[in-house]
Amino acid sequence: MTLQLTLPEDMEKRLEQEAERRGLPGAIVALQLLDQHLPPPLDARRAAALSLLEQWRVEDESLSKEEEASNAQVLRCLDEDRPSYRKLFVDVLKDQST
Repeated sequence: MTLQLTLPEDMEKRLEQEAERRGLPGAIVALQLLDQHLPPPLDARRAAALSLLEQWRVEDESLSKEEEASNAQVLRCLDEDRPSYRKLFVDVLKDQST
């Protein structure tokens, strides 16, 4: 992709200063800065999210009965304190005794 930008004068000076400090052309420094600050590719983010969900699933399977009851109590309290009539954790708590 070719992208042509008109930078504000102060930003252009800052980019020139950073390029000089690094000893690189301004275009290379601009590319490096974009690469550092743009989010990772969607595939990498998706893989990280799936990995985290899998980790949580494994952790949930290893909970003791006391930990499950404690978690259910926290969800009940959140629903009770929710100002909306629509509760969030009905499906999660439907098989749990109160």
